Amino acid sequence: MNDTRTVIDLGNRQIILIGTAHVSQESINEVRRVIREEKPGMVCVELDAGRYASMSQKENWEKLDMVKVFRERKGFLLMANLVLSGFQRRMGLGLGVTPGEEMKTALDTAEELGIPHSLCDREVHLTLRRAWTRCGFWNKCKLLASLLSGAFTTEKMSPEEIESLKNRSELDGMMEELASYLPPVKETLIDERDRYLAAKIWTSANDSGPDGTQAGPSRVVAVVGAGHMKGIQTHLEKISRSEEDADVSALEKTQSQGFLSKIAGWVIPLALAALIILGFFRSGAEVSLAMLLRWVLWNGSLAALGTLIALGHPLSILVSFIGAPIATINPFIGVGIFSGVTEASLRKPRVADAQTIAEDVGTLRGIYRNRITRALLVFFLSSLGGMIGNFISIPSLAGLLAK
Repeated sequence: MNDTRTVIDLGNRQIILIGTAHVSQESINEVRRVIREEKPGMVCVELDAGRYASMSQKENWEKLDMVKVFRERKGFLLMANLVLSGFQRRMGLGLGVTPGEEMKTALDTAEELGIPHSLCDREVHLTLRRAWTRCGFWNKCKLLASLLSGAFTTEKMSPEEIESLKNRSELDGMMEELASYLPPVKETLIDERDRYLAAKIWTSANDSGPDGTQAGPSRVVAVVGAGHMKGIQTHLEKISRSEEDADVSALEKTQSQGFLSKIAGWVIPLALAALIILGFFRSGAEVSLAMLLRWVLWNGSLAALGTLIALGHPLSILVSFIGAPIATINPFIGVGIFSGVTEASLRKPRVADAQTIAEDVGTLRGIYRNRITRALLVFFLSSLGGMIGNFISIPSLAGLLAK
């Protein structure tokens, strides 16, 4: 065993884990070399069908319907996916490496040698949705802030620093930092996927033939991110000892929100309504109307300001102002749907936007230039403005009530 390769003997099965850095030329070379030398009966990779399709079929972005994205409340998920891709791409700049290229190399080498292969990762939209569902409101903000700061950092990593990502001690430190900063995200993005990947690799190594007899390959090469190696090995050993089930269908379902998460969206609207009603009974209709007007102005104006900062269409700005008070029932998401749909309808994304999105997402100028990412920016900043407006309104209304 070395720093990037672990051999796991499971009775009549042998699984060779190759830990990679996702923007490493050395990892690409190692993956190709190991598969050629070992000539396994199966190659497994840390990819899902959707990501593999996006890597091999560039036209997928051209089919993106932004209006549909906003209406289906997938704006934040798309944003998280894009900024994460932008961060990975920035890491690979100057190294001549495309993020995930080592996974594609594994599949290409397997096809070249006639070796069956398996995509063993969970669909990325399920992973992001489960992570998003498990986050509270503040954790959602922290996640987006973390991703955005990583996407726009100007610091470049040297090839030596990229390779150091495969060092276990450094990875342990990174995982501990992530766990302390966002425990729900760490659990979904790393711990759950460790178990999921291990189960799928195990299944690939133990598939039965059409007659029900054991027909799995005696040797499997699994190419995974280095950060998953330790967890995958632990889960594989537990499965082999029957201490853990290889059925991970439960991890393929979107989690339902808990009771507190469900009522959280009602806290601010109920607080605002209570203040305005209390103002009516304590000071009369005039004060109550003044409170209502003040709330509408704070809420609507800051949502409109967010759209203006995103350089949204004038009608999108107007929709943000009018829609923010209406959407207060879900203050952080609702108004973004109105403004995002309006922006995407008035400034429909072009084919060129789809073709350059991978490059544009890496710079602030590119995000403003690209109609796909600018619609997302309108969605996000109008939502953020409306949320801030609601928070400011509460002490402001309380101040009127105290007079």
